[in-house]
Amino acid sequence: MEAPRSGKLTSIQELLKRREDIVIRGADALTVRGYTQVPNTMLMHPKLSPGAKITYAMLLRYAWQENQCFPGQERLAKDIGAGERSIRTYLKELETEGFVEIHQRGLGRSNLYVLDITVAKMSVNRGRTRPAKFAGHDRQ
Repeated sequence: MEAPRSGKLTSIQELLKRREDIVIRGADALTVRGYTQVPNTMLMHPKLSPGAKITYAMLLRYAWQENQCFPGQERLAKDIGAGERSIRTYLKELETEGFVEIHQRGLGRSNLYVLDITVAKMSVNRGRTRPAKFAGHDRQ
């Protein structure tokens, strides 16, 4: 069963409510609050620092949980355990590499972060198909 596509992200909780044939068993202290999947291509990207990768994972967490993503830099810093200046650096890395679009929403308001997790254009690299912007970033 596939979630209806309306341009909005559908939370895992909502998908689980729609399906009666999925049971999550074995939640413990580490998994009871959920988990976040991060694309391997992003995790292996050679131009991103570990901090940028964790920041992306946290943005994904917010987006899946709330179906939108506009945390303040102060909240990101607190949740990740980094300083606000570091968060700005990580967000700039993500924006430069095309993982995040940042839209300012106005004075005193947090930014809107757009995470494009769809693959629009594919290229062929060494016999494998992969997103064009990641072509050349093969596993070692």
